[in-house]
Amino acid sequence: MKLEIITPDKKIYDGNVKSASFQGSDGSFGVLDNHAPLVANLIAGNIFLVEDNNNKLEFAIKGGIVEVLKNKVIVLAV
Repeated sequence: MKLEIITPDKKIYDGNVKSASFQGSDGSFGVLDNHAPLVANLIAGNIFLVEDNNNKLEFAIKGGIVEVLKNKVIVLAV
């Protein structure tokens, strides 16, 4: 699935991932291919990604919003 992480200053990630894990305001959750549509608030914490080549990445954010729709994930982070 395609994932973008965008901050007010710049886009910090744009690529394809196997999975992504987030710290939501209602608890932690993960997203895989073909996930149901979703919009959620994010709290301060880390976003964990596993890229298609199994490379693992981690991004620290202070909060934001994530939208999942048609195998595309967009994170608006602060």
